[in-house]
Amino acid sequence: MKKILEINDLKKLSKKKLPKMFYDYIDTGAYSGKTYEDNENDFRKIKLKQRVGINIKSRNLKTTILGRSYDLPLGLAPVGMGGMMYPDGEVVVAKVASQMNIPYVLSTMSICSIEQVALHSKNNFWFQLYVMKDKEFVKNIIKRAKAAKCQALVITMDLPILAQRHNDIRNGLSAPPKLGIKQFLQLIQKPEWCFKMLRTKNRTFGNILGHAKGVTNLASIVSWTNEQFDQELTWDYIKWLKKEWGGITILKGIMDVEDAQIALSLGVEGIIVSNHGGRQLDGTQSSILALEKITKICGSKLEVYLDGGVRSGTDLVKAKALGAKAIFVGRPYLYGLSAMGREGVKAMVNIFQKEMDITLALCGETNINNLSTKNIV
Repeated sequence: MKKILEINDLKKLSKKKLPKMFYDYIDTGAYSGKTYEDNENDFRKIKLKQRVGINIKSRNLKTTILGRSYDLPLGLAPVGMGGMMYPDGEVVVAKVASQMNIPYVLSTMSICSIEQVALHSKNNFWFQLYVMKDKEFVKNIIKRAKAAKCQALVITMDLPILAQRHNDIRNGLSAPPKLGIKQFLQLIQKPEWCFKMLRTKNRTFGNILGHAKGVTNLASIVSWTNEQFDQELTWDYIKWLKKEWGGITILKGIMDVEDAQIALSLGVEGIIVSNHGGRQLDGTQSSILALEKITKICGSKLEVYLDGGVRSGTDLVKAKALGAKAIFVGRPYLYGLSAMGREGVKAMVNIFQKEMDITLALCGETNINNLSTKNIV
């Protein structure tokens, strides 16, 4: 096997291993994909300041997030259908996050349930909530997250309506896969994936099946989900959710300073600057371009995180320099998961750690938390 040196090595291996519908789910954005591309490209435009003649022998990558010590300012973002990338995928990721002492955010649309993940996590996972019209379902899933001792509730703000993702529609994406001719042809080209998936019973949305009223099979999950995204999502709903949860609350999908200030006024502990990985509003600015404006206004009053476009430890250093408290990644760990399972996720974290460490040193810094705009050219 080719030596894994960078995230692109895992990406290439992921494409070889996954059926097309699931690789496309990971690796494309909404509509033209312009925002998805900008998320990555805008990182390349940011230049770090190289410094020399400084003692850089002892370096520290540890940080504190929400009052808890972590080994890296790196988290694993919520992504739906992780368990279709590799058997029991979310459980695999939770184990790695616990072992490597970084936060993991479990998606509402995960294949493995909150309860299954909790059995394998040392209370370092957070739960991401999609705001649904069915308030009884929402109340119940919040109770389940509390019972699982999730450290924080991450409320996604930027999906009151689902943007069109062309490849998902063309592929007939579902979990488990439909058995139409197109899907069957994709699956038989990836026998290794098929044999592995036969070993698990987790092949559909574990947080929804059996928990949402009337949802008893794949067809009912699809119809229920399509009807549930709430176009009447307002800040008042967030106030209600915050009260129901009663714990640390983070809002994901904040891209505008005014929205960040409203979030601050509501008393949330953190926000994630994110455009949903370019999977919602196509044509909006990249996450990294939105970050600095928001951190200047709110960074001293709540924790500001970044999600979107990070593909290397160097990118992470840039985001830290522009004010991010921590950086969350989705696609990179899914590449690792689908390519090599547990070892692939560990490889992804190790790649980021090594790149981050070397980049920090060549910037003449020894503590990841001391980065600021002084490190940007």
